[in-house]
Amino acid sequence: MNTLSVIRFLFLVELTLNPKLCFSCMIMSVDKSWLSIRNRRSPEYEQGLTSFIEMCKEHVDSRGYVRCACAKCQNTLLIPFIKMKYHMHAYGILRTYDIWTYHGESLIPAVVVVDDVAPTNDMAGVIEDVMYERMEEDINLDEGNLGTESSGGCDDFEYLLKEVQSELYPGCTKFSSLDFLAKLMHIKVKNKWTNSSFDELLELLQSSHPEGNKIPPSHYVAKKTLKKIGLGYESIHVCKNDCALFWKEHHSLHNCPVCNESRWVDTNTKGKKVPHKVLRYFPLTPRLRRLYCSRHTAKDMIWHSTGRSEEGTMRHPVDGSSWKEFDIRYPNFSREPRNVRLGLAADGFNPFGNMSSAHSTWPVVLTTYNLPPWLCMKESSFMLSLLIPGPKSPGKDMDVFLKPLVDELNYLWQSGVRTKDAATNTFFTMKVALLWTINDFPARSSLSGWSGQGYKACPTCNENTPSIRVTNKVVYVGHRRFLDVNHVWRTSLDFNGEPETRAPPKPYSHADIEAQLSRLLHRLPGKHPDFGGVTRKREEFELNWSKRSIFFELEYWSSLQLKHNLDVMHIERNVCDSLLGTLLMNDKTKDTPNARIDLENLKTNF
Repeated sequence: MNTLSVIRFLFLVELTLNPKLCFSCMIMSVDKSWLSIRNRRSPEYEQGLTSFIEMCKEHVDSRGYVRCACAKCQNTLLIPFIKMKYHMHAYGILRTYDIWTYHGESLIPAVVVVDDVAPTNDMAGVIEDVMYERMEEDINLDEGNLGTESSGGCDDFEYLLKEVQSELYPGCTKFSSLDFLAKLMHIKVKNKWTNSSFDELLELLQSSHPEGNKIPPSHYVAKKTLKKIGLGYESIHVCKNDCALFWKEHHSLHNCPVCNESRWVDTNTKGKKVPHKVLRYFPLTPRLRRLYCSRHTAKDMIWHSTGRSEEGTMRHPVDGSSWKEFDIRYPNFSREPRNVRLGLAADGFNPFGNMSSAHSTWPVVLTTYNLPPWLCMKESSFMLSLLIPGPKSPGKDMDVFLKPLVDELNYLWQSGVRTKDAATNTFFTMKVALLWTINDFPARSSLSGWSGQGYKACPTCNENTPSIRVTNKVVYVGHRRFLDVNHVWRTSLDFNGEPETRAPPKPYSHADIEAQLSRLLHRLPGKHPDFGGVTRKREEFELNWSKRSIFFELEYWSSLQLKHNLDVMHIERNVCDSLLGTLLMNDKTKDTPNARIDLENLKTNF
């Protein structure tokens, strides 16, 4: 037995007796067969590369730098570890590098005594997830194009990594400066502190802590620091009449391309000009990628595939017929459980509370249905996508504001985006589908294009809506059509003096809806008086359609079984208010003299 064999034998004995001993790497125990694989997408190559990166993680220097073994850098550069990971996936490993001497491999294993594991700061993991995602966007990973790199992500990463490792004040061991700031900002948001009160608190904390503390002096500085972790939004100027967005090809215009109104409140002002309206758009792609880049949520994103209920039990949209029909119609999409399914909710509210001023701001919120039911409906799972400015409701011009979101949804459906799954440490092409919207009845009109007013307001009955006019309003009758054929109320004369023999209305097919939409007249968007203003008169053949919804630009939208959901909250409230008001409150009762006259005209017995 030679000397090297003896050393290895004694090492194994010592390792058995003392489990706290570990070694960096032994040349005989590492499988390097994957180095010869040309297909960098193969599972074997990905697995081998992941093992190599994990080995490199143990050999970073005090600054977090490591020598990069990619085909481009060829072990000549020291770069941040997170950037090295991207280089390895983007350019592949240097194939001639078969003895990993720069990354801890040696002929004789180096023995290291491992102390008890100290608690780790999870903020460092968050920073790594965020920067991994950002740098993925900076590098084009197409096989035919090595792409270019942006140093901005690395600069932010180095700064944040320095902050997450620095003490809050000299001698502090419980908090890093960044961890403390993140927790403090969370408390501010949760308890709805004002910016001025937060400034006063920071001033007090800064003066009460030891010299050299890293507590920010103001809310502005704190927000600026945390913005490097956050995702931000895009400000898009809007025409004052809601005709168009100053976006993409219209980005540099000073007048609306539709109505020619000025983009600015005051065109003669000196310095920075102020736009009439600003739409805040929060890009969807980085938010969805973060769900997979985070080790905490990636595993929950396939619950809809692994946690389904037994047949006949409904506890999640995955158990419904609409979801199942979508799976059958688009098998390529449903075959990958990590593809994302979204729902969209929108409604207007007055940001000034109960003040007398009439103001309507519309948030558009997305929720992810991949998550289990106890997560997908939590407030923390909601993603603000658009913030549509007031003071007037967008109304029939809602599509103008939805354009950025629909464009991104189209791209994510057709092309997808390469995403890292932290749960499996692999990459996949993430695609996205919008399954439906959730809203009250007036908001449904703005989103779908079918008006919720008039004689044909019912979107289900469509042109066959049974309605009549009584006194000063339109009412909708004929509800007995939906009862069982043998139900006793069908033959009762107490409702309108006649029995009900009609069957329920036949659902309109996708082809029927498309035929109706094809007859619509072309109208310019916006509320400019020259285009009809806020209200427009429809032709009789247009039925209750005010527009063709922008959602029909999505390839799959016309085939969805359930496009628009009415939220239960408003329906329950309206029914409850009417019922309790009639039974218990004289000032809110529906049983009025005019109502009695209407019932008599309808031949209703009461």
